[in-house]
Amino acid sequence: MTGASICNKSGVMTDERLSDLSVYLGPVCAILRRGTMINKVRISAEQVEKILSLEESHFVDMKSVDVAPAKLSRTISAFANSDGGELYIGVSELKSDRKMVWDGFRLMEDANGHISVLNDILPWGQYFSCEFLRPMRGNRGHVLHVTVQKTPEVVKASNGIPYVRRSAQNMPVQGEGELERLKRNKGVTSFESEGVPLELDWVANSEVIIGFMLEVIPTADPLAWLRKQRLIIGDRPTVAAVLLFSDEPQVALPKRSAIKIYRYRTDDAEGSRETLSGVPLTIEGCLYGQIKDAVDSTVKIIQEVEVLGVAGFESIKYPHETLHEIITNAVLHRDYGIADDVHVRIFDNRVEVESPGRLPAHITADNILRERFARNGMIVRLINKFPDPPNKDVGEGLNTAFAAMKKLQLQDPVILERDNSVVVEIRHQKLASPEKIVIDFLASATSITNEVARTLTGIGSERKVTDLFRKLRDAGAIEPAPRDGGRFAWRLKR
Repeated sequence: MTGASICNKSGVMTDERLSDLSVYLGPVCAILRRGTMINKVRISAEQVEKILSLEESHFVDMKSVDVAPAKLSRTISAFANSDGGELYIGVSELKSDRKMVWDGFRLMEDANGHISVLNDILPWGQYFSCEFLRPMRGNRGHVLHVTVQKTPEVVKASNGIPYVRRSAQNMPVQGEGELERLKRNKGVTSFESEGVPLELDWVANSEVIIGFMLEVIPTADPLAWLRKQRLIIGDRPTVAAVLLFSDEPQVALPKRSAIKIYRYRTDDAEGSRETLSGVPLTIEGCLYGQIKDAVDSTVKIIQEVEVLGVAGFESIKYPHETLHEIITNAVLHRDYGIADDVHVRIFDNRVEVESPGRLPAHITADNILRERFARNGMIVRLINKFPDPPNKDVGEGLNTAFAAMKKLQLQDPVILERDNSVVVEIRHQKLASPEKIVIDFLASATSITNEVARTLTGIGSERKVTDLFRKLRDAGAIEPAPRDGGRFAWRLKR
């Protein structure tokens, strides 16, 4: 049986032929030009309702079958230039009550024009995939479900303008400044290659470069070596050269090349001036020394933090490897085109490391441990030449950080992407279940309150901890403790 015998003139297999061929093909699918196959999936009434209940958001968009190609291309561009997303074509909104209804294509070949728009914007099968969804019952047509991945290149809509996704809106990237920032976010360009208006002696005759050359390449001339490494453009050093080999990069690159360290005496979601302990530290100098100094200072401050444990108050412990790798990653992979420093915030129950710039190219919070991409490839490569480099296992830093947390039975760090930065939360939260943490605590304590349980488990909600206590009570593990003028508490059942 050949493709020509089972496809119509448009290149799409018809509904009727699909039904006849299901016994031969297994999963029902449509076949497009160039042998591309699009699965046809039958879904239940419950799945239909689940799709119709989705709200348009940063990651989800709904379009009717009548959507104009230009408008469709904007959504594809926005998803590709941001964090990816899912598009359902064939879902309409009733104007009367703003209710979403299933109103798909009568035949799959009716979606050829929409698929053609997708294929014009993105290479087929590389950064997007399609499937037709059709309810098991009824004849409400096919909805084209498109999944768009984040792309390494800037993707433009059919009008030649790139878009980005912000909440449920597709926002045009306007002006050279915004476009350049998008290119840096995508990894197309890097600020590390920009020239800095400084005399060459700042990098060719500094204490850092002299020490580096004596240790690493004693036979080379600093200026000639810097030119060979493309760290000098014309008669100017690059940003990478200044950051790596200047004694004081912060003079030339103020507000974008230091590390700020804060200590907040709270476990609130955000620190405040009232909870700030002492004066924040500012770590400056070349990147090689800066990373070491920042890690050492962070470790020293953390050693002074005490938290409530099963045996009372105890010093907080984080794996040194985790702190080192995450701070190193924040410094080496940040966007130096953004006028902001790296921020390390030490709370009672976590450490936050914020790095300016979004995740580059195709990297997302979900695939960051598997995929590799260096925004500042020159900096990453050259700092690895220093003695005992901070990035010993290039590309494996975060994996090492996560593995070290597991060794101490702590939960994985959490990666959060914001509009113009990436935050990694290193939480002092045990891998053990909240139930086990409560029981272990009561093994050496007479009682436990809701407040103490929230501190131990990391659960922020008082209501959720109350539900936890009731669950343990119903299981026969704990019972209310006698009150003695204090707060309500629980104890092990006797």
